[in-house]
Amino acid sequence: MTYRAPTTEQLFVLDHIARIDAMATHERFAAATPDMVEAIVTGIGDFAAEVYAPLNRVGDVQNPKWEDGRVTMPPGFKDAYRQFVDGGWGTIDGPAAYGGQDLPFTLATVVIEALGSADMGFTLCNILTPGAIHALMAYGTEEQRQTWLPKLVTGEWNGTMNLTEPAAGSDVGALRATAEKVTEGPNAGLYRIKGQKIFITFGEHDLTDNIVHLVLARTPGAPEGTRGISLFLVPKYRLDDASNPTLSNGVHCASIEHKLGIHGSPTAVMVYGEGEDCLGEIVGDEMGGMRAMFVMMNNARLMVGCQGVQIAERATQQAQRYAAERVQSALAGSADRAPVAIAHHPDVKRMLWRMRAQTEAARALIYYAAAQTDFGKLGDEAAAMRADILIPLAKAHATDIGCEVASLGVQVHGGMGFIEETGAAQHYRDARIAPIYEGTNGIQAADLVGRKLGMAGGEAVRELIDDIARGGADFPELTALAEACRAVTDWMAGANAPDRLAGSYPYLTMLATATCGWLMAIQHQGATAALAQGGGDTAFLQAKLVSTRFYLQQIVPAATGLAPSALAGDAALEPVPAIN
Repeated sequence: MTYRAPTTEQLFVLDHIARIDAMATHERFAAATPDMVEAIVTGIGDFAAEVYAPLNRVGDVQNPKWEDGRVTMPPGFKDAYRQFVDGGWGTIDGPAAYGGQDLPFTLATVVIEALGSADMGFTLCNILTPGAIHALMAYGTEEQRQTWLPKLVTGEWNGTMNLTEPAAGSDVGALRATAEKVTEGPNAGLYRIKGQKIFITFGEHDLTDNIVHLVLARTPGAPEGTRGISLFLVPKYRLDDASNPTLSNGVHCASIEHKLGIHGSPTAVMVYGEGEDCLGEIVGDEMGGMRAMFVMMNNARLMVGCQGVQIAERATQQAQRYAAERVQSALAGSADRAPVAIAHHPDVKRMLWRMRAQTEAARALIYYAAAQTDFGKLGDEAAAMRADILIPLAKAHATDIGCEVASLGVQVHGGMGFIEETGAAQHYRDARIAPIYEGTNGIQAADLVGRKLGMAGGEAVRELIDDIARGGADFPELTALAEACRAVTDWMAGANAPDRLAGSYPYLTMLATATCGWLMAIQHQGATAALAQGGGDTAFLQAKLVSTRFYLQQIVPAATGLAPSALAGDAALEPVPAIN
C-alpha cells in the first residue's frame, strides 16, 4: 500500500481556494511566505510517506494492547511519534508564546491531512491536541497556559476530549460525572472528579509521559442538561514541584474497545476518581463547560472532516495503481481482443474519476473552512461567520465522501478488494467511524438547520448561496443547484422544527455539494488560466480540468435531485412499524 502525498494538488488548493498568499499579507501570518509554505507541504509529505505510512498496516493487524490499565502501542509507533515531536510538526499553528510557530491553521490542516492519509488511526493522536490548545487559549488562565501549553504545543503531551458516557451517548447533557470543589488543604481550589467516560480516543497509551484530559462534569447543585456542565483539565499525572508528571492522579483506563476499523488507535474506557482522588482544574467558569468545549469540538469536527479527505486520498491512490496493473478482458468494441489494464474499461474509468473528483472536492471544502477560520482570526467577521456555517458541511459531507470513495476503492479491486491482504478493505473499515464520532452527521445536519440557518437572520447562508451562484455562472448545473438550495433555504426558514429536521440531511448534502461545486469551478478557472499562460505542471492542470468538469457535470446534478426530499417535511416520515 504505497502512499505518496499529493503535494502539487495541496499547493494548488492552498493558492486558489485557501488564498494562503492573502493571509501572508497580514503581520500575524507574514512568515507564511511561498517558500515556507512549499517547504512545510513538501516536508510533511515526505515525513508522512516515509515514517507514518509504513505503520498503517502494522496498526491494523497488531493492535494496541491493554493490560492492567496500561496500553502498549504497536511496534514502531513510539519511535514515529517521537520523530513527529522532534520535527516540530505539532507546533505549526501553536501560539508563539508557548513554543508554537503561529502559522496559519490552514497549514496545520495540511500537516494533519498528510499524516492521516499515511495512517488515519495513528494520526488521531495528533488531531485532538490542537483542540485542547485552542480551548485553553480561549478559556484557560495564564497559569494554566504556562503550565500545560508548552508540552501540548510540541506534542510531548497529548490532549483528549472526554464527553461521552455509557448512558448518555450523543446527549451530552445527560452525563453523570461529578466535580466537587476542594476547599481546604494543599489542593484547595481544585476539583475532585468522579465518573466514567467512554470512546476516549488515545485516552491511554505509551507514546507520551503524560496525557491531558479535558473532561466534562457537573458540580454539586448544578442544573440538569447542558447548562449545568463545567469543563475540567484532568492530567493522567499531576506535576511535582519540578513540573514533572510524577504524581498519580486517579485516572484509570478500564479497557479499550475492539472496533471495526482504526485499529491503530486505542479507544479507551476511562474511569476517574475510583480508589484514589482524581483532581482537576476548572477551565473557564462553572457551568460554562459547553461554551469552552465547543472551541475544542469545532476544531475536532473539522479535523474529522479532514479524515474523510485522508481516507479518500489513500483509497484513490491504491485503486488507481491497482487498475493500472490489473490486466483483464479486451476493451469493449475494440478489434484487438488482447486483454487490457482495467483502468481502460469505461466503468472503471468512471469509478476512478468519481473517486478523484470527490476527493478533490472534499479537500477544497476542508481547506476553505480552515482558511475562513484563519481569516476570522485576522479580524474578518464575515469569514468567521462563514467558517461557523462550513463546520457541519465539512464534517458531514467530507466524511460521507470518505466512505463512498473507500467503498468504490473496494469495487475497483473487485473480489480482491474483499480480501484483507490487499488493504482496500482496511480503508473501508477505517472510513466508517468518521460519520459517527464528534457528533454524528445527522447531528451536523440538525446543527445546520437549527442554529446555522438562523445566523445573521438567515443572511449568512444566503450569502454563501449568492457566492456559489456568482462563482458558478459558467456552469449551468451548478447554477441550478444553487437556485434549488435557495428555494429549500427559504422553505426551511419558515418551517417548524420537525419539518426542518426531516429534510436536514438532504439539505446539508445539497448545500455542501453546491459549495464544493463552487470551489471546483474556481479550480477549473485557475487551471484554465495557468494552461493559457504556459506555466505549471501541464499534466496536473489538464487532469484538474477533467476532474472539475466531472464533478460539475456528473456529481452536482444528482444533488439537485435531493430537493424533494429536503422539502418533504416530517409528515413524509411515518413511524417505522415494530418488528414482531
